[in-house]
Amino acid sequence: MIRLKNEKEIDGIRKSCHALADLFRFVVPKVKPGISTLEIDNLCRKFCKDIGGKPAWAREDFPGVACISVNNEVIHGIPSKKRIIQDGDIVSLDIGIDLNGYISDSTHTVMVGNVKPEIRRLVQATRESLAAGIQACVAGNRIRDISIAVNDVAYGKYGYGVVYDYCGHGVGLDVHEDPSIPNCPQSGANPRIQPGMVLAIEPMINLGTADVETAKDGWTVLTRDGKWSCHEEHTVAVFADHTEVLTACDGLPDWA
Repeated sequence: MIRLKNEKEIDGIRKSCHALADLFRFVVPKVKPGISTLEIDNLCRKFCKDIGGKPAWAREDFPGVACISVNNEVIHGIPSKKRIIQDGDIVSLDIGIDLNGYISDSTHTVMVGNVKPEIRRLVQATRESLAAGIQACVAGNRIRDISIAVNDVAYGKYGYGVVYDYCGHGVGLDVHEDPSIPNCPQSGANPRIQPGMVLAIEPMINLGTADVETAKDGWTVLTRDGKWSCHEEHTVAVFADHTEVLTACDGLPDWA
């Protein structure tokens, strides 16, 4: 069931999203060679505690505050003291905050140091596909319009693999709500986009095949061919006359 949010609920979600944008501004500059993914996670944990919030992922029993996925890890990477960030890595930080019961969700992929040109192109393509998906997310359109817009950029323009096993979703009062928002056109439900919807649009784009597999830890999703992947995400709220990017995060470094 799709839960349309009222003005009070959207305002609460907006505050959570703005806090999440502040978290990214705080933590992204610290993602440098030599830091462990567990150290990054601890920084996020402290930030959430300091603002009186909680990690949104705790609702889903994920063993960390942030999903931190590196290189060929698509999503749901578990923070670890053994995973040390290296020069040339790309690191996706998928974070949500539960602030007074209102949930935010966003992902940014950080390019660390001397990232190869072909990987920078992948990151650029993923950001472009997210922007296209958001542009298509307007009242009166349908969910599949978002999927088509993302796929037209990532696959149609760049020829990359668009992950089909995982997708965007409703958000705001829980971490994952209806509707599902595939990143490529699929059969099935195709609801009309309505005012009051709060949606997490999140392209997951692979350098090679779109196929993925789950690691032995039961959480981390990997590209099946071992090639690298990029993930970007924003939470948006739909109004009758516009769509607001609630997690907009101006001020991040150019490489984030």
